[in-house]
Amino acid sequence: MKRNIIKYITLIVFVAGLALPAMAQTTPQDAKIVKEQIERVGDNVSVSFEFLLDDVKVRSNDMIIYTPVLVSANNANDKLSLSPVVVAGGKRNKILKRQNVLNKENSANVEPDAVLKRKNNSQQSIAYALTVPFSNWMQGATVLVETEVMGCADCNENADDLLVATNILPKKELPVFALTYIEPELEPVKARSDRHTATFNFVVNKYDLLRDYKDNRSKFDEVDKIINEVASNKDIQISEFTIDGYASPESPATHNKMLAERRADAFAHYLVTKFNIDRSKFTVESHGEDWEGLRKAVEASQIADKDEILNIIATVADVDARDTPLRKLSGGQTYATLLNEFYPPLRRTEYTIAYVVRSFDVEEAKQIIKTNPKLLSLNEMYLVAHSYGAGTPEFKEVFDIAVRMYPDSDIAIMNSAAADIENGAYDQAISRLQKLSDASKAYNNIGVAYLMKGDYDKAREYFAKASGDKDAKSNLDKLVEFMR
Repeated sequence: MKRNIIKYITLIVFVAGLALPAMAQTTPQDAKIVKEQIERVGDNVSVSFEFLLDDVKVRSNDMIIYTPVLVSANNANDKLSLSPVVVAGGKRNKILKRQNVLNKENSANVEPDAVLKRKNNSQQSIAYALTVPFSNWMQGATVLVETEVMGCADCNENADDLLVATNILPKKELPVFALTYIEPELEPVKARSDRHTATFNFVVNKYDLLRDYKDNRSKFDEVDKIINEVASNKDIQISEFTIDGYASPESPATHNKMLAERRADAFAHYLVTKFNIDRSKFTVESHGEDWEGLRKAVEASQIADKDEILNIIATVADVDARDTPLRKLSGGQTYATLLNEFYPPLRRTEYTIAYVVRSFDVEEAKQIIKTNPKLLSLNEMYLVAHSYGAGTPEFKEVFDIAVRMYPDSDIAIMNSAAADIENGAYDQAISRLQKLSDASKAYNNIGVAYLMKGDYDKAREYFAKASGDKDAKSNLDKLVEFMR
């Protein structure tokens, strides 16, 4: 059946090119369009109306092709021609039928919706109905019927278009969709710690901590500044100092371990006496020679005999036996470089200050976040953000600070990405949310991001995946209703 219809269409085009006797011009504009109905049904658009042909007169050799067309209200290039209908005079209709029976091949690729033989001065109509896929540009579009008269030599090939409807499928206002923000749990004890390194200079084989030795004064000033900031802060209470001593490997290992321990003890003693800190808060540990630190430093350098140094460290198990082959490299020049450039940073003391921070109310936290945000918990930051209101610059800024302070927190990432969506950074938010350790928590927000990008199918997919989430369920219901 479809094969015959296709050939019938082509025949219409073929016959239209024949030389036919002149006749009076038809008046296709006398056709009337009634019962028009255009509506969206899911992902499709249903178009239906009726042609009333009572006033249309078609001469026997003529035919009229009516082609409904959807035209965008904003872009003339966005248009869609629908299947035409053909109204033919008596002789032309016979020719069309005869040619159809002869099964003529042709190149036409648009099937007519209907072919009607016109009986002038009689009541006739054509019911027209079809469904086409929906595109966004169709919202607010116009539906016209283009009319083409074929057959006579002196008639207009194209007559006036018939207006069917304007502003079809008016654009719906996108509902407000809920983004999910997660309120972090309260932090019962806000325990914090800061790790620092002090690289004091010591006299060879000595552990006395001398302020005026080499550039130690600047090292002391740096330590004093750090400790003063912590000790003088009334919002925190120091709970513990952990001091780790390290040594360079140019002497026997047992000696170096003892030396590192005593130097660490000297540093602890300095902090106790200088800042009146309870000695019981200190834990001191010696790690001795830092061969691992040396290996990493050599790997990152361009020192001569680099591969040989790394091989000695890797293959000579007795650490005290490594010194001899190292001294032999390049006639001692490489060892001199190690002594002068690589060993001094290994003689260091690392210290960690552990402390407890008091809780802050929202107004206090709004000030603290500007000066020392690490003192705030995620919960406090969350409350600060919401005190400004969603969508404000301050709202997003607070969540950005939160994710910098807590880069490994899924909650911090979740809330920061939600703020990105509020600010139109949809792709960035999607990328961040999909990398969460438990991405299922983020499905609703990913759905909202896709929805704002105009990808309703993806949005629906993610809302559906977030089963059990009340925001996602509500958003899915709204989206389904919006797409009807």
